[in-house]
Amino acid sequence: MGGTATRASAHCPADSAGVSGRLGEVDGVKHWRALIVLGTAQFLMVLDTSVMNVSISQLVEDFDTEVTAIQAVITLYALVMAAFMIIGGRFGDILGRRRMFLLGLAVYGVGSALTAAAPTLGVLTLGWSVIEGLGAAMVLPAMAALVAESYRGKDRAIAYAVIGGLAGAGIAVGPLLGGWVTTYLTWRLVFAGEVVVVVAVLLCRRVIVESPRTGPRPRLDGVGAVLSAAGLGLGVLGVLQSSTWGWVQPRNPPFTVFGFAPTLFVVGMGVAVLAVFRWWERRREHKGTDPLVHLSLLGRPVLRSGLMTLLSQNLILLGLFFTIPLYLQVVQGFDAFETGLRLLPVSATMLVTSLCGTLLGRVMGPRQVVRLALLTLTAAIVWLLATIDPVIDDAQFAGAMAVLGVGVGLLASQLGNVVQSSVDEEERSEAGGLQFTAQNLGSALGTALIGSILIGALAHAFTTQVEDNPQLSEGTREQVGVSLEAGVTFVPTDQVRSAAERAGLPPSEVEAVADSYASAQLNGLKAAILATGGIALASFLVTPHLPTGRDGRPRQPDADAPAGVTGSKR
Repeated sequence: MGGTATRASAHCPADSAGVSGRLGEVDGVKHWRALIVLGTAQFLMVLDTSVMNVSISQLVEDFDTEVTAIQAVITLYALVMAAFMIIGGRFGDILGRRRMFLLGLAVYGVGSALTAAAPTLGVLTLGWSVIEGLGAAMVLPAMAALVAESYRGKDRAIAYAVIGGLAGAGIAVGPLLGGWVTTYLTWRLVFAGEVVVVVAVLLCRRVIVESPRTGPRPRLDGVGAVLSAAGLGLGVLGVLQSSTWGWVQPRNPPFTVFGFAPTLFVVGMGVAVLAVFRWWERRREHKGTDPLVHLSLLGRPVLRSGLMTLLSQNLILLGLFFTIPLYLQVVQGFDAFETGLRLLPVSATMLVTSLCGTLLGRVMGPRQVVRLALLTLTAAIVWLLATIDPVIDDAQFAGAMAVLGVGVGLLASQLGNVVQSSVDEEERSEAGGLQFTAQNLGSALGTALIGSILIGALAHAFTTQVEDNPQLSEGTREQVGVSLEAGVTFVPTDQVRSAAERAGLPPSEVEAVADSYASAQLNGLKAAILATGGIALASFLVTPHLPTGRDGRPRQPDADAPAGVTGSKR
């Protein structure tokens, strides 16, 4: 840009300032075009998750299923992304990040089209959870690497703040747009619209550039890919099914292990497979062959802290975004659009704060901003707990949601730049794979774990309420107990009332059962939200190694040193 302006002024000195200014403006626009295209992909990946969360009740009705089934679909989407994100990042190194980005978008578009037309829950799962999940696993690591490659220094921090802001925009637009479309038209139109956006991004592919490859082309570690996907998959599957199977005492599992629920055994198998994966990767590194991921990266304190904080951020956010729509739709009876309106404060403040947080990071440094964010999240969750009542106080609820968005936005403004600035240029795709693995593992665990806590607390509270209710006869208690053994789901109180009437209970006992279930619902919701607060507090333990420097890296004498020099070489 400077060279162009200098040549212009040499030819026309009288108008050098004007020419230089105009050229600077043109070059400035060109400088950020790639970010617009790459950020649109980030926006899409977040949009349909928020649409799904706000449309839970309508999806249950459309596919004649239960909340736990939709929970499984949402969790599977995040799980597929988490399981294949490292693999997607590795393919970006092998095939080229730009090519991987474009190919992943095409796969994502196919999944969106199939989701829009899905006639059954199985097809919805295939299109959204599997195909879109695989497409996202191809797109996101490549996107993170391409952003880091395209921008340096302060521009990189700004670029990642914009990416975080666009993620916030997806969360902002998703509930409102998805709620309106779901209520007045059909949720399918959102996914049809995503196909159009994917086509538009593909048509703008020329603005995305990639540096020529240097060095030999790496090879895919097939065994490592299978082990990582299987280990992550088994771990999240166990957590997801805990609400149905039970953690220790079997509730309604397909089988038992020594008389116990299989949940902990499945999770343990996942941990064991990941231990084998770790051994295999270190073995390949020692032999000098390409591993799926260089585990030595995780030995860098800054990167490790950034990844753990990302995992916590998404665990909290997706756990709340699964729980709160249930409160609004099932307990309060709001439709999808009314739900979206009540989620707007968190989305709007998250968008604004994620864009402004970069300026705060320059003053305070990422570590202090992240700690401030965690404190803000904790305060928001405490406030939110106070609003979970049979009749919602809209003003209090909106205030809690707005503060929640500030906390999440502050986190989003820092962590992408922290992760990418802690590695060298050739490690971008691997870091991107780890970054989005952490994010989507957090998303999967958020929906699965918080959903499990919600259902478990609901079942426990309902059992206690029924046993302690003097208005219920012994026969009614036994009848409810049998139903609970078959599994409990989060449904409107009217459905429980209707089921009690069909069971032939007297009117006074019908109301007593319905009231017990309504009280248990609130207890379950509070337990789930309280768990996210505990995670926010526990996240302080991983912040000491976050950088204090203004550019997202540890402080170093040479402020202009290239990103990643603080990390040890492999």
